[in-house]
Amino acid sequence: MKSILVLFALLIGLPASAAQLTVELDHSTKTWQTADLLKHPQAQTVQITEDVSYKRTMTYRAVPLAALLSGLKPESHVQAVALDGFAAELTAAPLLENHGARAWLAVEDPTQPWPALADGKPSAGPFYLVWTDPQAGHISPEQWPFQISAIKQLKTVAERFPALLPDPKLAANNPINQGFALFQKNCLACHRLNGAGDAQVGPDLNIPYNPTEYFGGDFLKRYIRDPQSLRHWPQAKMPAFAASVLPDSELDLLVGYLKHMAGRKQHP
Repeated sequence: MKSILVLFALLIGLPASAAQLTVELDHSTKTWQTADLLKHPQAQTVQITEDVSYKRTMTYRAVPLAALLSGLKPESHVQAVALDGFAAELTAAPLLENHGARAWLAVEDPTQPWPALADGKPSAGPFYLVWTDPQAGHISPEQWPFQISAIKQLKTVAERFPALLPDPKLAANNPINQGFALFQKNCLACHRLNGAGDAQVGPDLNIPYNPTEYFGGDFLKRYIRDPQSLRHWPQAKMPAFAASVLPDSELDLLVGYLKHMAGRKQHP
């Protein structure tokens, strides 16, 4: 009876919207509670100008992400998993930087909740990966996952999902392989291809049809630049990729990869 009362006391002592974040690395697994992160010795207040999700300047209580990834090597690969099925594939190196573009885990304080992302939608909490000076590292919007529930160290995308790979005969520096790298950075967080990937937000980009097969002329590039200009509906989730985020030269490489993969369909 005493143990039940103790447990009940602990439960009612937690804020109603407190959350937890699991960090799973090859050498360790740790679960962080909201309160623990808010009082983390390296936690500080950071101001984010041009916040990707809120489209304005925001101020957060945040912890340098590198502090939560102790022992992770720059060549490692991690995935940030969100509550809505978004799965951001991230190379560890930029996450561990202490200068230039720097990654922070913003922590939502239940007593001071963040604003909703839009009418009828939740906030970016409970945990949100934000960046200071993102221009210094050419950080894309897909590297700002919000509503994070877990960060996991995994094998690289190429190792986990061979169905995404271009023709192995191509040289490593071939434009198609460069496009594949851009696909991982900008598209794989929401989309699968050939049934491969962990995201559950957007449609498969090769099965049954690749967008290069049904977008004529330059309409695919126009769609990537501003989806709402071609297909407008309130529930649309795909962000616009401005030239400042995805320059024309990189957009050409990305579309080149998609066109190449239209000839490499693998049904899951």
